[in-house]
Amino acid sequence: MSSPQYDVIVVGGGPAGSTVSTLVSKAGHRVLLLEKEKFPRYQIGESLLPATVHGVIPILGVEKEVAEAGFTVKRGGTFKWGKRPEPWTFEFAVSSKMPGPTSFAYQVERMKFDDILLRNARKHGVEVREESSVVKAITDETGRVRGVHYKDSDGKVHEVFARYVVDSSGNTSRLFKASGAERHYSPFFRNLALFTYFEGAGRLPAPNAGNIFSVAFEHGWFWFIPLSPDLTSVGAVVHQDSAELVQGDPDEAMRRFIDACPRIKDILGDAKRITEGPYGSYRVRKDWSYCNSRFSGPGMVLVGDSACFVDPVFSSGVHLATYGGLLAARSINGCLAGTVDEDAAFAEFEKRYRREYGLFHEFLIGFYDMNKSEDSYFWQARKVSESASNDVEAFVELVGGVASNDLRLTADDLAATVESVEHKPGGAANGTVLTRMLKAGAGLQGRALLGSRSGEGAALEPGGLRASDDGLSWVRS
Repeated sequence: MSSPQYDVIVVGGGPAGSTVSTLVSKAGHRVLLLEKEKFPRYQIGESLLPATVHGVIPILGVEKEVAEAGFTVKRGGTFKWGKRPEPWTFEFAVSSKMPGPTSFAYQVERMKFDDILLRNARKHGVEVREESSVVKAITDETGRVRGVHYKDSDGKVHEVFARYVVDSSGNTSRLFKASGAERHYSPFFRNLALFTYFEGAGRLPAPNAGNIFSVAFEHGWFWFIPLSPDLTSVGAVVHQDSAELVQGDPDEAMRRFIDACPRIKDILGDAKRITEGPYGSYRVRKDWSYCNSRFSGPGMVLVGDSACFVDPVFSSGVHLATYGGLLAARSINGCLAGTVDEDAAFAEFEKRYRREYGLFHEFLIGFYDMNKSEDSYFWQARKVSESASNDVEAFVELVGGVASNDLRLTADDLAATVESVEHKPGGAANGTVLTRMLKAGAGLQGRALLGSRSGEGAALEPGGLRASDDGLSWVRS
């Protein structure tokens, strides 16, 4: 088998792939990134979290470009969720981990955002080959992944070798199987999303005009994401058992969903659906949450949707992708530098990444259950007990001493508080339990903040691995 031509081959140029490739290249290693499409290209997952904007983006060295891109500022989220008749709002600023200038994120057009990150990877020395579709992994006689076969834009097949291959090619990836991983689907989140784009829609009152607006209705929930003053992403998430509702004419299905959700109908007003260009069609995605049995194998690492995906109600997609890319880069850099042995490095990666996924999954089970008073199959199917499932039990236990531990609230606590809570002027929710919940959620969304600002890079146990001072690798504490 040929000697490695690269230190790392990254498959997929989305946020996960751009993050890991940039950070490995910044550590002085040779990186090849293979992307099957030509950027800029359309992608869903448009609502960011402060963790990405103020944690990962600075270490990538691209904060200026992102700040100047004109993306909509997002200060929190607004929900019509649970028993209360009125919407309630959480603000990132309630968390001490996100003080002052870090208490916001962005709503982004992924065509623009992903292109910024990919160009930044190239600027930092990553060799980027677009329109290059990976066909399969190359393994040696021991089963270790040593490289990939890929097809270029002319249809010619090439083989390239590296010490590590990172699969960040998304939810449709089959390359992940080369790591020995199996995909396990959550029994709680088996949904379908029908989504499209409108121009001329209304906005929430200031200062929440840039917030994502999530509204529960009979069949599921809507997202309403203001991408620019005149562009809005609108999607309906429904249970798989309601799949027949999205079959046939998507325009008729969307109108039916909007009519069943007065809050969304009101804020859309006289908005017109966009019918041309990249935003001019309806799209359907199977939003089944899943988590692979492993996030790495000999010679291969999985990040982003190749590793795991959780229901998008809290906009966790890009956060999990970039946070996973950061963790993977630290493990790879430590191994390539010889400062950390491979087993320890990727055990650390898996432990932290799986914990993060588990926090969102656990939190969302309770959050969905807040709608248990809604008289429909969609919400009744999500009632869970404390001993919910083996999938939940398999997730890594929450580590003591992190702010997100406060999220262990029961669904009854959440529902009762939202039902009885008073509201401050401006719509920010108040109340002891709800405040704890919102701090937990905001803290959870800030977990990728680096260094002393969050303690994110600290060792999980005495003598364990911690982030290096530059955030690019693991070192012994």
